[in-house]
Amino acid sequence: MTEEIQFYLSEAEESMEKAVQHTGSELTKIRAGKASPAMVEGLRVDYYGNPTPISQVANIAAPDARTLLIKPWEKNMLGEINKAIKNSDLNLNPQQEADAVRLNIPALTEERRRELVKQVKNETENGKISIRNVRKDVNDSLRKLQKEGTSEDAVRDAEAKVQKMTDAYIVKIDELLAKKEAEIMTI
Repeated sequence: MTEEIQFYLSEAEESMEKAVQHTGSELTKIRAGKASPAMVEGLRVDYYGNPTPISQVANIAAPDARTLLIKPWEKNMLGEINKAIKNSDLNLNPQQEADAVRLNIPALTEERRRELVKQVKNETENGKISIRNVRKDVNDSLRKLQKEGTSEDAVRDAEAKVQKMTDAYIVKIDELLAKKEAEIMTI
């Protein structure tokens, strides 16, 4: 097998792995009824004129399954954190205390659980699409190599390996889906 084919195969594996990791990180942002610091990681606050992730200006803890406690390192950030949460799509009502912001996470209704499962399925489908796009790009590159003189058998073998890789990474995404779906539907 030529070096170029090996290069494309390792590039494909790396890209597919990144797609799975990205899907996993997107799924952690979907609230499953339990308080998790990952829920507010995407939020940014105005820190001296710069949009900054909340995790860089405060400690975020989940003292219990239904509460998030955000303790800023500077008290003047309480209002900014409060505003960022209210303006977000979390649909949570922050309670400002003397030195922290408390978020009470309500229990999920059956309807909300179904909506979240749909959201999870959309996110995992996006991950699968990314993996399939990697497969398509690599196969296109392999066909170019064939036109440039690489043997047809070597290219066909490489395409088969890319397909095996694709199948394996799609299974990983399906596992993420099953795990997150179970987490959301568990009361």
